[in-house]
Amino acid sequence: MLKIGPYTFQSRLFLGTGKYEDAETQKEAVRESETEVLTFAVRRMNLFDESQPDPFESMNLEGFRLLPNTAGAKTAEEAVRIAKIASAADMCDMIKVEVIGCDKTLLPDPVETIRASEILLEEGFTVLPYTSDDVVLAKRLQDLGVHAIMPGASPIGTGLGIINPYNLSHIIEQAYVPVIVDAGIGSPKDAVQAMELGADGILLNTAVSGAEHPVKMAAAMKHAMEAGRLGFEAGRVEKKYYAQASSPMEGLSRL
Repeated sequence: MLKIGPYTFQSRLFLGTGKYEDAETQKEAVRESETEVLTFAVRRMNLFDESQPDPFESMNLEGFRLLPNTAGAKTAEEAVRIAKIASAADMCDMIKVEVIGCDKTLLPDPVETIRASEILLEEGFTVLPYTSDDVVLAKRLQDLGVHAIMPGASPIGTGLGIINPYNLSHIIEQAYVPVIVDAGIGSPKDAVQAMELGADGILLNTAVSGAEHPVKMAAAMKHAMEAGRLGFEAGRVEKKYYAQASSPMEGLSRL
């Protein structure tokens, strides 16, 4: 069971709702994933801009927890404003804080992310900041009191998988709040790796919505995460540099 602030979840997969070819594919992928958390950009919803579509128009949201994010924000003030719009629309007080600092890589601005997280914590939000794989930044955010941290495996939408498992493993090892790996996951292999490192969950979108068969990929990601989590809990065999017989040689009769 995964606990973030006052919320508990059976599924450790958080799923984005954008970029699907059509509403039916989106609905089937969500169903197959067995996710309990749907994330979306507030600025791409019609509550922010009436010209924008409703990403949940064809979905029954009963049983799901919504995780609005502040995508599009460049400053802490923008992120806070977007979060308050989502809260006023009675979506959820849980917010993914996303403040982009580089338009080319879409990597987050660490200073503005800290500022936004601090303000939103004071406002009573359940705060999940999106970060790079910076070990020190992850620690600073936890010290502020955030409810989870969301380091990227690699830049948003690239599908490159975990570029720096060393840093990610240190973030996880030192964490005292849940670690949700966010951004860059491209395949079930990446999901297994993240969970085997000890991540508490994964947030992904493009890996499913951009797949040739999104519904099948949603199922694959679900099973990959379950396998990775079980592998982490089981404790893998120690790596050795020399061969070691899997069957003991002692006690064998000589022929």
